[in-house]
Amino acid sequence: MKAFLMYRDRDFEAPPESRTNERRSIGNDAAVHRANSRLPANAAELTQDLELETLFSAMSGGDSFLLEVAKSAVLASLEEPQAILYRQNILNDCLDHPAVIREMYGVALEAIERERKVWGWMSVRYPEGTLHRAIDVLGIFVSLLKKLRHIAEDQRARFHSEGFQNLFEMLVRELSDDYVRTVEEHLDRLAFRDGVVMSAELGQGLKGVNYVLRKPWEVNQSWLQRVQDWLEHVTSRNGSPYVYEIADRDEAGFRALSELRSQGIGHVAAALAQSADHILSFFNMLRLELGFYIACLNLHEQMARRHLPTRLPELVNLSSPALSGRGLYDICLALTTDERVVANDVSGDGKALVVITGANRGGKSTFLRSLGLAQVMMQCGMFVPAESFRATVAHGIFTHFKREEDTTMQSGKLDEELRRMSVIVDQIRPRSLVLLNESFASTNEREGSEIARQIVRALLDSGVRVFYVTHLFDLAQSFYSSQRSDALFLRAERLPDGHRTFRLVEGEPLPTSYGEDLYARIFEPANGEGVAQQVT
Repeated sequence: MKAFLMYRDRDFEAPPESRTNERRSIGNDAAVHRANSRLPANAAELTQDLELETLFSAMSGGDSFLLEVAKSAVLASLEEPQAILYRQNILNDCLDHPAVIREMYGVALEAIERERKVWGWMSVRYPEGTLHRAIDVLGIFVSLLKKLRHIAEDQRARFHSEGFQNLFEMLVRELSDDYVRTVEEHLDRLAFRDGVVMSAELGQGLKGVNYVLRKPWEVNQSWLQRVQDWLEHVTSRNGSPYVYEIADRDEAGFRALSELRSQGIGHVAAALAQSADHILSFFNMLRLELGFYIACLNLHEQMARRHLPTRLPELVNLSSPALSGRGLYDICLALTTDERVVANDVSGDGKALVVITGANRGGKSTFLRSLGLAQVMMQCGMFVPAESFRATVAHGIFTHFKREEDTTMQSGKLDEELRRMSVIVDQIRPRSLVLLNESFASTNEREGSEIARQIVRALLDSGVRVFYVTHLFDLAQSFYSSQRSDALFLRAERLPDGHRTFRLVEGEPLPTSYGEDLYARIFEPANGEGVAQQVT
């Protein structure tokens, strides 16, 4: 059985431990950390620059397992529009029926937790221990599978996504009443309450070989009478000794009998334990894949409480880049403040280069993060923080944000910036997206502008989209003067009185970032006298 709730035709990338030792390792919260080996090489930079830890924390709701699932799913971007739409449709069902999704997740979690509590210290050495543990575990699983089937029967008409339709159909088809009844009968029979019936042959050295567990005979009254008559004959004093009784204190005899019993049930015990492992694997995969949607529900509920709009984005599968949104905001900022976060509109269809300039503390970096967050969330199948959003799918999302001075650095800031850019260049492909935030401003404007200009031109020529927040006027003005049809220029709005609205408007780059506004606000005393007057 397969869930297929993250991909149409394959499982979500579970931790390696869960695949090699499913019985004990899948379901272990710590094991999910291994899934991070599947993350992109720039996952750490993306997380730091877009402040994704805030997003992951909100998605997890304090659950360490969901935290790791959220990281793995969000950072491992999908690049095929159909794969994203497949997830979006499933998420839409989850948003419409959150109680059902949480109930299914609870069933999977209950199966994993109850399996852990079934004793198993003897099962490693003794086939009989393996058998009894497997019977107990399968008994638990069968009852919970029946619960899942009942959910599927009750809810399948209300769910419309391909993923849930297939899952519910599979549960109803594979777990019919006849099938469940047959499994329960087999489990009852394998408890061997009336003893074990087996056959064997004599091998070399009169040792038993070819042990085969036999199905107990179906008896009726007349047949039973004939057997009893035969047993009385063969066990009488005049008959052959076909029956051997072990004395109460014959430890060696009981040990030999136990070994014979183990020989007979060994293969059955192994097969039953393997069946239990397969079903456990299904429950773990169901928990893992539903975990992503539970994390999305956690985030959605937090956003709803704060009256923050969300929207499933529209995917644009065009050769030219597309980007447009209305009411786009930084979700990570919105989740960490009680104040209203300013949203922005953007219309960048057909634009490969977006240059963002304007006043200091005007919301440029926040807007850039909102663009990056929307793209990342879109490409893992999530809703986005906006009233509407449409964009083309990027083949890799990269960030190059300025870093604070690091006292442990072995070289200067410009060297460090260039090294990070070199790593990005080694990873990008055509149709990638690169977000640059005040990159190469650590040197003088002439050199910084020239370095940035050459890098941006090379990226654009390679089919890479670039969003660039910069104070380098020479850089911004040179691109504006070139009148590129694929470039969009946005500017942080500043009112005549110096007030920042934190809105981005289209406009030509200005030669000033209005740093004097900040100077006046910080240094001007309450009595209105200037700093120079005070010094005098």
